[in-house]
Amino acid sequence: MAFRAKTLGERIRAARVELGFKLRPFAQKLNISPTHLSDIEHDRRVPSEELLGEIARELSLDFDELMKLTGRLGDRAKRYAQEEPAAAALFRKLSEKKAGKAILKQLDAQLDALTEKKRRK
Repeated sequence: MAFRAKTLGERIRAARVELGFKLRPFAQKLNISPTHLSDIEHDRRVPSEELLGEIARELSLDFDELMKLTGRLGDRAKRYAQEEPAAAALFRKLSEKKAGKAILKQLDAQLDALTEKKRRK
């Protein structure tokens, strides 16, 4: 995709248009009103986590990337933080130290490597 959307709505709209989906039929496929979809695409509404998952699947978008654009943690992450106090403590530490994008990207890559190594065992 040549156009790199900055907001959640821009990203969804750009992907929908690129795939040739018209607004009304796509909204119908998602079982929402065209107005609701338009509001999402114009950043007037943030979709529920469930709806965002459907949108991601239909448009072949990365759900986690879309969740980042919402600025929300999501239900799974909240549950995980409640079940694993160390995860909540780590998040607080990252927040307190104001870990920047470079550190977060490095930690994300390390986590991917560790989980892949664990999966192979």
